[in-house]
Amino acid sequence: MTSHNTPHNGDFASLLEEKAKNAPGPAADSAAPLAAIDSAIAAQRPQTIDDVLVHGEAPNDEFLEEWNELNSLPEVSDEELARQALNAPGDDGDINTPE
Repeated sequence: MTSHNTPHNGDFASLLEEKAKNAPGPAADSAAPLAAIDSAIAAQRPQTIDDVLVHGEAPNDEFLEEWNELNSLPEVSDEELARQALNAPGDDGDINTPE
């Protein structure tokens, strides 16, 4: 089926560009509510290390408290890690095949 809008000689890119020019764009005011929604969602979830290191967010007090708590935990010895691995039954529930 052909149409009078069908591009000739494979000129599909110019058809897309023309349609993009004629397409209605988003309203300028529509970006403001989206930013408010994004910040509201971000406020509801805890801040992650990814937020701080990758996205450049300043660490909040809750994040810093958790970070300091995790860094103050005693180190686990290799023997303890081996014991935990041998006692972990894994997905199959069989302690004879540790993970």
